[in-house]
Amino acid sequence: MAVKLGFCLSAEQFAPAQLIEQAKGAEKAGFAGLMISDHLQPWVPWQGQASHAWTMLGALSQCTELPLSTGVSCAGGRCHPVILAQAAATLECLCPGRITLGLGVGEALNEHVFASYWPEPKERVQQLLEAVSLITKLWSGQEVRFKGEYFKTESLRLYTLPEVPPGLMIATSGPYLCAKAASLANTWLTVWASREKLQKLMGKFRESCGSVRKVARLQVHVSWDVTPEKALAAAMQEWPNGGLNFPKGDIRFPEVLAEMAKTVRPENFDNRVIITSSPADILAMLQESAALGFDEVYIHNCGRNQNEFLRMCSEELLPAWKRAESI
Repeated sequence: MAVKLGFCLSAEQFAPAQLIEQAKGAEKAGFAGLMISDHLQPWVPWQGQASHAWTMLGALSQCTELPLSTGVSCAGGRCHPVILAQAAATLECLCPGRITLGLGVGEALNEHVFASYWPEPKERVQQLLEAVSLITKLWSGQEVRFKGEYFKTESLRLYTLPEVPPGLMIATSGPYLCAKAASLANTWLTVWASREKLQKLMGKFRESCGSVRKVARLQVHVSWDVTPEKALAAAMQEWPNGGLNFPKGDIRFPEVLAEMAKTVRPENFDNRVIITSSPADILAMLQESAALGFDEVYIHNCGRNQNEFLRMCSEELLPAWKRAESI
């Protein structure tokens, strides 16, 4: 099966109008899907933006014809699962077959201002699983009374529902939630890492899927520019969070992460961000992703040079990938 290539819209780096133009450019270039980040704050202050993902998705649904997903939302903190279920169902009514609700355990950066306290990672995993249960019940059209450990609802049903529910995607780089994604969601999302780690996760996912074929999606952060020096400078300046090789879920403020980012060195991006001036390096990543068994690869270019990146993809990367797949 051919690997579908998608484009990531970084709502923490670009203003709403810029995101719309990038989405149109990605569709014109030949990308097969769009995934938008869902942030209340940027990772570091100078990234400069944090537009409302669901407002953007409404606009994107009308200005492109590509599949759309959040990459990813958190159920709890800012958004109760009921609201996420309603938002995704409404969008699916507007553009049937195109919406996937991506869910993850979240980061304090985006959620802590609404939470009475910030849970430990294991608790956030259980909160996510409980949210998935509530969301899928609501999408079924039934009246729901829900009394969980983290979420409660009185008798409720969603009145605006599509004929077929939206897709559901669970993001994780850990084996436990990876196995849960196989049983509870349509799609599993993870991020670029070492080949050994990705092999182990893929094995766990496919084993947990059993005979049911589900989608494995890989998000890859790339810093591409016309010279290696410019590509590295863009990663260091625009995406230093990509070089911080430790969990960032408990960091509450962009200013704190900015201080941590001062320690980032070029080698810290290894197996985390592909820094290159050569489309061939990105093509090699796509070939490796296909060999690992991924069905979809969504690319985020870290720099501000999105127009140039999309032009390179249109003229070089995507044609080369199509040729490679046909061999």
